[in-house]
Amino acid sequence: MSLLGILDRVADVTTFDKAIEPARQAVQSTLPQAVKDVLHGTWLGHPLHPVLAQVPVGSWLSAGLLDALPPLRPAATVLIGTGVAAAVPAALTGAADWSEQSSGVRRLGALHAVANSVALGLYVSSLAARSRGRGTLGRVLSYAGLGVASGAAAIGGHMAYAESSGASHAATAARALAPDWIDLGPLDDLPERRPVLRTGRGNGVAVPLAAVRRGTRVDVFIGTCAHLSGPLHEGAVAEIRGHECLVCPLHGSAFDLATGHPRRGPSADPQEKLEVRMEAGRVLARLPAHQR
Repeated sequence: MSLLGILDRVADVTTFDKAIEPARQAVQSTLPQAVKDVLHGTWLGHPLHPVLAQVPVGSWLSAGLLDALPPLRPAATVLIGTGVAAAVPAALTGAADWSEQSSGVRRLGALHAVANSVALGLYVSSLAARSRGRGTLGRVLSYAGLGVASGAAAIGGHMAYAESSGASHAATAARALAPDWIDLGPLDDLPERRPVLRTGRGNGVAVPLAAVRRGTRVDVFIGTCAHLSGPLHEGAVAEIRGHECLVCPLHGSAFDLATGHPRRGPSADPQEKLEVRMEAGRVLARLPAHQR
């Protein structure tokens, strides 16, 4: 069986949930919302975990190359220490994201975390051996750590690409939408400050849209939340940190009505927003030029 098939089977093992759920609840209850938003990368407009994860992975891979050259082994030790230090913030961002994912991704994420913890332990042991002058043992431990970390990275890649963890689900839906103007009906049919469902056509499928009226202004978004495809038309309009936002009903991600930027996580990606114009009292919307 391929690695893809094995990981897909792991994602379906519900018995893992008995151990996973208490950990998820602990992360959710321990971290304040503002801290979680920092860890999600909401302020950055991009998930923070894959950015920080490059540091330990890159440091440890570089250390493996330098360890093969005796004169450069002191530098390898410095890089291993750098990777160990960087693994802590990378793990925190990963834990915050993991706690807000679907059940299958959480199961894979638990395996990813266990493997990374083993790799970190091997690298810490390698540093301890090197500090005691046991260089050969230190190198064996670090190469073992590199092997385990590589396996953990493969699991992380599967979560990101095959399971769409951290990907913008709104951007995927937007790509299916036709570039033409969409007639959303009369302005008077839209309720005040309450999101409603409208649809657009594209590639033979109906694409959900969420429209919010505020007086004579209408903001229209792709209707599937960027985080995990939550139905935004079932959400609410609320003021979040001084901005009027459309709030997803599933996980509470809040998107600025004016820009689509996330003002509260777990989403770090902006919500895809459409251009709007009025014509004879009717609301028309279409994708912005850069997406058509």
